[in-house]
Amino acid sequence: MTELPPTHSQATRAAALAAAYIRYRHGSPGRGLVLRAVHRARRQDIDGVGHKYHLELVLEDIFGKDSTVNCTAEVLYHLGNKISAPDVQFTIEGELKNTDEADNICYNRIKSLKKELEAENIPDSFGNVSPEMEPIRVLAWVASGYVVWQNSTENTKYQLAQIKHVKQVKRSDEYLEFDYTILLHENVSQEIIPWQMTVLWHPQHGVEVTQNSPQPKHALD
Repeated sequence: MTELPPTHSQATRAAALAAAYIRYRHGSPGRGLVLRAVHRARRQDIDGVGHKYHLELVLEDIFGKDSTVNCTAEVLYHLGNKISAPDVQFTIEGELKNTDEADNICYNRIKSLKKELEAENIPDSFGNVSPEMEPIRVLAWVASGYVVWQNSTENTKYQLAQIKHVKQVKRSDEYLEFDYTILLHENVSQEIIPWQMTVLWHPQHGVEVTQNSPQPKHALD
């Protein structure tokens, strides 16, 4: 087991991936977990399998700056040419803030719209997000954690840059469904990648990405 400085590039990439995964598993329009600090990082080289990172992290909820939790995470990047999603295990120490009220307000507001929601360029070119679109942005950010997890390697660090387009899909059940085209920023190569993802959300059942795929670059035009 090799001890790494918390600021080591591979440690911070693994920590960012762990945070994205945890955000997808526990996030909602009322809860957005972001990586605040890496306290400790170690790398374990497992012969014939891959590299496993053992991490001690602090996560912060963007809706409550004093709302932090400690967590431990293990991220295993598999060897080989075939891209397979890293294995991520995590344990959150303590309780996450209850977001039922905020989530239900958001859910009921969208459910009561007379026509399906549709918007583009969130945030806009000045970095602005309207208050009514903020939950839609956070939902995309939470859901993008799934895309980040599925497509990350030891040498990548993805993050959501912008929602190019979002359209609500009409459904006959209680779920809300959104078709997003997002821009992912890959920090290492500085590449901007258009990505499509279909997202389901219900306050009682969480966020689920049902399909996702990279889009041709001309989708940026």
